[in-house]
Amino acid sequence: MTQSNLNFTEGHEIPEGYKKTEVGVIPNDWETPKFGEICTLINGRGFKPYEWSKKGLPIIRIQNLNGSDDFNYYEGAYDPKIFIENGQLLFAWSGSRGTSFGPHIWKGQNALLNYHTWKLNINHSKVDDKYFYHILKSLTKIIEDSAHGASALVHTQKGEMEQFDIPMPPSRIEQEKIATALSDTDALISELEKLIEKKQAIKIATMQQLLTGKTRLPEFALREDGTPKAYKDSELGQIPEDWDVKKLSEITTYINDGTHFTPNYVKNGIPFYSVENVSSNDFENVKYITNEEHQSLLKRCHPERGDILLTRIGTLAKTRLIDWDIDASIYVSLALIKLNKNILSSFVYAFTKTDIFMREVEKRSLVNATPQKINMDEIKNVPIIISNDMKEQVDLANIYLSLEGDLNKLTKQLFKLENIKVGMMQELLTGKTRLV
Repeated sequence: MTQSNLNFTEGHEIPEGYKKTEVGVIPNDWETPKFGEICTLINGRGFKPYEWSKKGLPIIRIQNLNGSDDFNYYEGAYDPKIFIENGQLLFAWSGSRGTSFGPHIWKGQNALLNYHTWKLNINHSKVDDKYFYHILKSLTKIIEDSAHGASALVHTQKGEMEQFDIPMPPSRIEQEKIATALSDTDALISELEKLIEKKQAIKIATMQQLLTGKTRLPEFALREDGTPKAYKDSELGQIPEDWDVKKLSEITTYINDGTHFTPNYVKNGIPFYSVENVSSNDFENVKYITNEEHQSLLKRCHPERGDILLTRIGTLAKTRLIDWDIDASIYVSLALIKLNKNILSSFVYAFTKTDIFMREVEKRSLVNATPQKINMDEIKNVPIIISNDMKEQVDLANIYLSLEGDLNKLTKQLFKLENIKVGMMQELLTGKTRLV
C-alpha cells in the first residue's frame, strides 16, 4: 500500500499523477464513466393491495430493506426482471433521507421487487459489485442533495441517476481491495451496533425489574427476622412493602420549565439547551446566548448539578441527569426537576428510564396536541416508585449509571468508527490513498 498524503482542497495545485474531473481530483489512470454506462436500472412493480396474498413470493417494500420481516406475498405471473435473489444490489429511489433512501444489498430469500426501488444490473466486466455498492454509499449524500422532495422524504429519477459520474480504478484488483477494506470496516461497525443493541436490551430488562422492586438486591430482600419482604398494592401495581409511590411534586423542591421567549442567539456565549439536546444526549452542539440574557433567565430557572432535565414539548419523557458543573439556560421545551435532599436524584433519573414512567408522562400529555406536549402541572402529578432506604437508592442508581456508562463508551466508539469509515471512503474512493 502506498499513501500520497495529498491535499485536494479547492485552490491547491493538482499533484503530479492526478487530474481534475467531474468528480474531483483523481489519479490519471482512473476513469469517470456515467452511471448509466456501467449499470442498468430496473424499477419494481407497483403491486396493488388486492393482489397481495399470504403465500407465494414475498414482495420487497421499503420497510423490508430497513429490516422489517412483515411481508406481503404474490403468487401470480410476474416479469422475471423483478425477481430478486440473495445478494442482489438494490437502490431505493424514494424514501427517508438518511435511512431507507439509497443502496441496499438484499439479504433475504427469493422475492419480487416493489415499486420505488431499482434493481441494479451491473456490467461486471467494468465494475466490481461491492466496489459499486460503496461508491453508491458515498454518492448517496450527493444524490439526496440533488433529489426532489421535502427534507424528510426524497426521490430521484432514472435519468438523473444515469448521469452521475463514477470514479473508477483501472483494475478489478484495485476495486476489490478498496471494497474489501471498506466492507471490513462495515463489519466492525455492524458488530458494534449489535453489541450496543444487546447491552441496551440487557440494561432495560434489568432496570425494569430492579427499579420497580420486582427483583430486589439480596441485602434488601429480607426483613430483620430473615423472612422475605412482602409486596403491597399501589396505583402502579404491586411494589415492595418498604417502597412508596410519590408524585414528583412530593419529592421535589422545584419543577419549572425554561423561558417561553426565543432568545437572541450569538456565536459564542452561554449554552442554551432545548429538547433536541436532551433527546440526542448532545450538549456540545448547542446554541448560545449572551451572559446578560442568561443572568435574566436564571431568575426563572436555574439548572444545577444534580438536577434532571425532562423533555415536555415535541418529544416526551426523555431525561438527562445534570452530572456536570453547569452554566446554562433552558428553553420552554424542557422542564427542570430539583429533588429533595433525602431523595437521590440519580435514582429518580434511573426510574425515568422505565416504561412505567414514560407511560405515566404520555397518559398526562395533551390529547391530539401537535407537537406532543405535557403541561407543567401534569408533570408534577407524575408518580414515581421509590425505595425508602437511601442505601438501596444509591446501590440501584449506581447499577444503572454503570450500565449507562458502558453503553455511552460503546456509542462513542461507534461514532469514532463511523467517522473513520467516512475518512476511508474519502481517501480510497478518490484515489488519494492507493491500495495497489
